[in-house]
Amino acid sequence: MVDVLIVLGSRSDRDVAEKAAKVLDRAGIDYDVRVASAHRTPERIDDLIEEYEPDVKVYIAIAGLAAHLPGVIAAKTLKPVIAVPVEAKLGGLDALLSTVQMPPGVPVAVVGVDRGENAALLALQILALENEDTRSFLEEYREEMKKQVTRDDDTIKERFR
Repeated sequence: MVDVLIVLGSRSDRDVAEKAAKVLDRAGIDYDVRVASAHRTPERIDDLIEEYEPDVKVYIAIAGLAAHLPGVIAAKTLKPVIAVPVEAKLGGLDALLSTVQMPPGVPVAVVGVDRGENAALLALQILALENEDTRSFLEEYREEMKKQVTRDDDTIKERFR
């Protein structure tokens, strides 16, 4: 059973998907990564949703340019959809605005441009609502971040003495 389905708008979004996959791997979450274009293969999106529902719990949709993929997925499921806008043109602003400005009634959560890791962390937060192991992973992850900031502070403090 797959908890998270990562859908890329095209193969060129692979690097962003790798960031998400790295976090999900570290957390021990089952996921799949697929490619489907909202414009070139809209029927493929239908097929993927049919294949993964009802088991999948969260979708991560990674797309650049017009970035309609997250909205198309959201229109076809009641599960949470997390959009990751990709920097392809205009610094990713086109994709960011496309995903942030969804019409009322079809919400999509949006993380920063190229922030696949944040999409995975948000997916983990959603999964943690019902999974104590995932919650524990997130608590440990945040504790590691705190320790890294402390180490960074010590290094910088010494450098500027």
